Amino acid sequence: MNHTGLHADPELLTALAADLRSAAFTVDGVQQRLGPVAAAALHREQVTPARRVVTDDDPLDVLIRFFTLGDAVPGELLDVAVPGLRSHGLRELGLLADDGRARFDLRPHADDTHDCWVVSDLSELVTGGPLPDDHVLGIGGASTTLASWTVRRPAAGALDMGAGCGVQALHLGAHCERIIATDLSARAVEILRFNAVLNGERWDVRSGSLFEPVAGERFDLIVSNPPFVITPRVAGVPLFEYRDGGMVGDCLVRTVVQQVEAHLEPGGVAQLLGNWEVPGGTDWQDVVREWLAPTELDAWVVQRETQDPAEYAELWIRDGGHRPGTEAYERMYAAWLDDFDARGVASIGFGVITLQRPATKRRRFQVLEEHRGPVASPVGPAVDAELAALTWCAEHPDEVLDQNWRVADDVTEERFAAPGADDPSVIRITQGGGLGRQLHIDTAISAYLSVADGDLTARQALVAIATLLERDERDLLERAQPIVTRLVETGFLVRT
Repeated sequence: MNHTGLHADPELLTALAADLRSAAFTVDGVQQRLGPVAAAALHREQVTPARRVVTDDDPLDVLIRFFTLGDAVPGELLDVAVPGLRSHGLRELGLLADDGRARFDLRPHADDTHDCWVVSDLSELVTGGPLPDDHVLGIGGASTTLASWTVRRPAAGALDMGAGCGVQALHLGAHCERIIATDLSARAVEILRFNAVLNGERWDVRSGSLFEPVAGERFDLIVSNPPFVITPRVAGVPLFEYRDGGMVGDCLVRTVVQQVEAHLEPGGVAQLLGNWEVPGGTDWQDVVREWLAPTELDAWVVQRETQDPAEYAELWIRDGGHRPGTEAYERMYAAWLDDFDARGVASIGFGVITLQRPATKRRRFQVLEEHRGPVASPVGPAVDAELAALTWCAEHPDEVLDQNWRVADDVTEERFAAPGADDPSVIRITQGGGLGRQLHIDTAISAYLSVADGDLTARQALVAIATLLERDERDLLERAQPIVTRLVETGFLVRT
C-alpha cells in the first residue's frame, strides 16, 4: 500500500536532482536569492518578505515559489524550471497536485561535503491548518541541532533510529559505510526511500518501533531524534507520529537510553535528543542518573533548556497547528496541565544525550551538565574531542599529572579585582570554540596554565609553582589533580 503517492523512480529522480542543481536550488543559492531579511523571516515561518523577492520567472524563483512557499505554478513555468524532468515528471513522481501546487515540501540541505535535498510533508505554513496525525516533519530545529552535535568519526555501521525524512541519514553518508534508517511511520518509511534515491544514497530502510527492526545488530554510531514530546494520553489530544512516541511521560527516551547498550559495538557512540520530566523537589540530574543506573555506559548529558508545564504545553499545542482562543487549544492546554500535575512534574528539561559503550574494562564516566549558551556550529568536532578526552581520563585515572599538556589555542584568561587590590578576586578562563565554557580557577592553576606549553609534565610545573608560592607541595598537587583532570576533559588542556 502506498501511503504517500510518491513514486521513487530512479531515472526521474536523477533528472530532478540535476534540474535542482542547475537552477542553484541549494542552501547557498536560495539564501543568496532571498537575502538575509527574507531568509530570516522565512526561518520564522513568515513568507511575505520572500514573496516580495521571488517575483521573476527564472528557474530558481519558480522553484522557491513552488516548493518553499506552496504557490500554484503553471505547468509551462515548471517545464522551464525543471527542463530535464518537466511538469509531467513532477506529476509522475507524486510531487505535483492537480491544482498546480506541490504535494510535498522539498528543500535544499547541505553539510561540509555536499548539497542534498529533503522531501517531507507540507508544513502548517503552507497548508494553513492543523497537521494530520501521520505528518512527516521536514528539516527543523531539533534535526539540525542533532546533526550539529553528532560526532563524525568514520564508522562501518550506523543506525538512524526514528529517521523521519532522513536528515540524520544524509549527514551520516559522509563518514559511514553502511546506514540503516528506521521509522515506525509507514509514511516516513516511503519518504525515506524517496529521499535516498533522490540523493543517490543506498540506505537500508526498515519499518518498526525503536530497536525492533535491528534486533541482534550492533553499530559503531547510533543517532536518534526520537518522538520525545511528552503528550497526554487522553481523548481529544492528537498524537503525531513524528513527535509522540506512544508512552506516558518521558518513558520513551528513558527506554532508548536503557536499550541502546545492546546495540553498540565496544567503543560505539549513541547520540539522541530528549525531554525529561523533573518532579518537584528533585533535580534533573537525579532523573537522568536514575535512567543511566541499569547501564554500563559512559554518559555525557547536556541540558540545553527547561520549561515549566505551561510553557511546554503552549509550545507543542502551537506546533500541531492550533492557536490560542480556540476551543481545541484550551481543551488541550488543560489536558497537558492535568497530565503533568498527575505526576507532580515541576519542569521539563531538554538536552543532548551522548552515550558510549566502553571498549575496555574500566570505570565509566558520567558527566551531567547544564549549558544554555551558544555553541560552535557544528559542535560535533568539539564533542568528539571531549569524548576522547573523557575516555582517556577514565582509562588513566592516576596519570593526568604525569603528562605533558599544553593550553588549547582558543583559551583566554580574564582577571577581576576590586579597585586598588593587589591580587585578583576572580580569575576566569574561557574557550573560544566548542561549548564556549567558562571556568573559575585559582592563582596556582592560573600559574600552571601560563607555563603549560608541553615542555614539562603537569606535576613538574606544579611542584615548581608550589615552591614559588610557598605552598605545601603535596597539598597543592592533591588539590590540583581533579582540576587538571577537568581541564583535560573539557579541552582547556590538550596533548602535545
